[in-house]
Amino acid sequence: MTLSVCIITLNEEANIVRTLKSVQGIAGEIIVVDSGSTDSTVALAKAHGAKVFVEPWKGFALQKNSALAKASCDWVLSLDADEEVSPELAASIQALLQSAPQSDGYKMNRRNMYLKRWLKRSGYYPDPKLRLIKRGAAEFELRAVHEDMKMKGTLGHVTGDLIHYAYPTLESFIEHANRYSSLGAQMEAEKGPVNFSFMNIVLRPLVRFIYSYFFRLGFLDGREGLLVLMTHASYVSWKYAKAWEISKNSKSLQR
Repeated sequence: MTLSVCIITLNEEANIVRTLKSVQGIAGEIIVVDSGSTDSTVALAKAHGAKVFVEPWKGFALQKNSALAKASCDWVLSLDADEEVSPELAASIQALLQSAPQSDGYKMNRRNMYLKRWLKRSGYYPDPKLRLIKRGAAEFELRAVHEDMKMKGTLGHVTGDLIHYAYPTLESFIEHANRYSSLGAQMEAEKGPVNFSFMNIVLRPLVRFIYSYFFRLGFLDGREGLLVLMTHASYVSWKYAKAWEISKNSKSLQR
């Protein structure tokens, strides 16, 4: 069995080489769909043997599905540009493909690194993700944010971790939370009118923080865990506040 590795990129020169090196021993081909990088991402990807396609940005799910559609091998591994396949995971995937896989897709545990620390609690680990599929067996669901693969076939699990170098600095994490809260707010507003909700803007993020930090032992992840959970709580608050603002502005335009 052969393996295609699919990655989407935009200005990922700080990450792409690490990602590509982690799959060079198992990949039959590497597909990179770039959305107009202005740094050395494309040159680095080509130098490490990737087939690079430059396409306009269509959104996370559509961009990833475009990469999946270009795969020609029997199996497909979808990665983000800031992820790395651990040696243990690479060995598991290689052993699986050398045997006769019994499932149509396989999940793998993801090790999330925030502020350069592995967060082991509060739902950040094992964080299983469906990323390895028989070609054509799955696609990413069409969501503006937090898109996941969806499939109807049988599902298995491979050992070893996918290492996610999420946000090395607090500034980058806050920028991400701000951007993703805008995308999430748009999704909420598209469902229908959104009222100003003290429950969603204040109580929901507060309860989520308390539950994650105390009851799911987030405090054991140290200062980084505290900052990540505080930022995530802010993200939830911003999402619902922005959804209300979008809905309010939309009503104003309709008058």
